[in-house]
Amino acid sequence: MAVFKQLLSQAHRHYSFPKSHQSLLSLLTRNRPFSDQPPPNSSPRNPIPIQPVSYAPQGPATGQSSSPPEQNPGGPDQDVRASWTREEIRYVKDTPIISPVSYQARVAPLPEDRVAAEEVKEDDELETERRRIEAENQNMMRRVLRVQEEKVPFPTLIRTDDSKKGKVVYDLKDAIQLVKANAKRNFEETFEAHIKLTPELRRTDLKLSGSVLLPHGCGKNFRVAVFAEGDAAEEAREAGAACVGGKELVDRIKRGEEKFRYDRCFATREMMIYVPKIAKFLKRGLMPNPDNGTVTNDISRAVREAISQTIMFQKDKSAIVHVPLGKVTYPEEALRENIGAFVNALLHAKPAGLKKSSKYAGYVSTFHICSTMGSSVPVTMQSVSMAVDRYNKLRLQA
Repeated sequence: MAVFKQLLSQAHRHYSFPKSHQSLLSLLTRNRPFSDQPPPNSSPRNPIPIQPVSYAPQGPATGQSSSPPEQNPGGPDQDVRASWTREEIRYVKDTPIISPVSYQARVAPLPEDRVAAEEVKEDDELETERRRIEAENQNMMRRVLRVQEEKVPFPTLIRTDDSKKGKVVYDLKDAIQLVKANAKRNFEETFEAHIKLTPELRRTDLKLSGSVLLPHGCGKNFRVAVFAEGDAAEEAREAGAACVGGKELVDRIKRGEEKFRYDRCFATREMMIYVPKIAKFLKRGLMPNPDNGTVTNDISRAVREAISQTIMFQKDKSAIVHVPLGKVTYPEEALRENIGAFVNALLHAKPAGLKKSSKYAGYVSTFHICSTMGSSVPVTMQSVSMAVDRYNKLRLQA
């Protein structure tokens, strides 16, 4: 240890320790494990004094002008840092900068504000109590006077069916007048009837077709063609047929030499061997058929009926029958008689395979009349039935 102290004393001659090193030296000498007393045989040595060294505090850099606090971008933290020493900066230089946060000052409510809030609360309580007392008084009066309490119905959404709005079923007389009033075209419109039958008649196995001779005609001149030979052909010409021929007529139509422009077509049973060959050249519904009376050996009667305004009818795939019953210029009574004659023939043509039904129920669903370019008018079945009964009475009287 004596050697160590000697080395330190020699070092002090060349270098003066700073203040921090002096503290280190004092710490080492204080905590040595052996005694500081020199050995008995050694002579005492005067310690060498150590001169402390102090440095002047480092001020701000030259040429930097101090700025007022309000212009310092660093805020108050920058002023505090300026007064720190080097030792303090060594330990706090890496710490994060935390800026102070200021909150809005909370102001306690004033006494007058508290009084106003209490008054509002008391007013609400008084209003609630008043309503309760009024409700009890009303209930008491209802019990005494036995008055039934009014119940407000629960709101419901009611959908209006615009498609059925305004549809009125008319009597036959009023319906005919309405159709005649709506026919305003610059040509003579046809008076038509459209009958919707029961949905069961959509079955293909239930056939419905027929013909009827209208009392006042349908207002159209029909051109009749007859496929017959021999005496039947002569009878057809005498009855007024527009075209009469046999096998040679079929060949001309098949080759395209003869244009088939006729409204009615009849044939004898013998000619039905050749007529099907020109089926594609005939208009729809003109192919002779035994079911509708166009295949017959009584050609003269069939031609006379066809020329005398006999109409043919049949149902379509939607179970609807469309027929012309005259012109809108006909008198109302004539149109009513034509309707009665047609409906009477429709009742007689009812299919045998139809389920049990009454005269109209289960067979006829709706009955509409209209003009060629006019809107349809529904008619009550009761008025139609009265027209049929009137037609039958007139026919019996004749």
